[in-house]
Amino acid sequence: MKVDQAIMGLSQSEKIKAGLIWVSQALELGRGLHPSESRGAEQVIKALVGMIGHEVRLARNIAPDDAWETVEKRLEQAEVMINSGVGPESVIHLTRAVSQTTGIGRRAMTLLKDKGLL
Repeated sequence: MKVDQAIMGLSQSEKIKAGLIWVSQALELGRGLHPSESRGAEQVIKALVGMIGHEVRLARNIAPDDAWETVEKRLEQAEVMINSGVGPESVIHLTRAVSQTTGIGRRAMTLLKDKGLL
């Protein structure tokens, strides 16, 4: 990984990690909503998952790391579960995606530290 890719990888990993955590929290909060409210919440969650997916695809292009593919697969698994009406159960896939994303950020940060840039 080059320095510019590490910078972008670190930036993208933090943004994606935050989005994954927000979606996980929203899914947990959605458990207690009235059915009429949960439909609207589900639409917002689906939109957020779609935006995170775009960010992951962008990250794969600007900050190559094999782990982005795993993050994308986990996000797709969560999306299928959300679309199937069992969104809260998809949190396990989102949590694993957070873990993978954290690893990408850690590798990028290590490279930047080794180069004396952090």
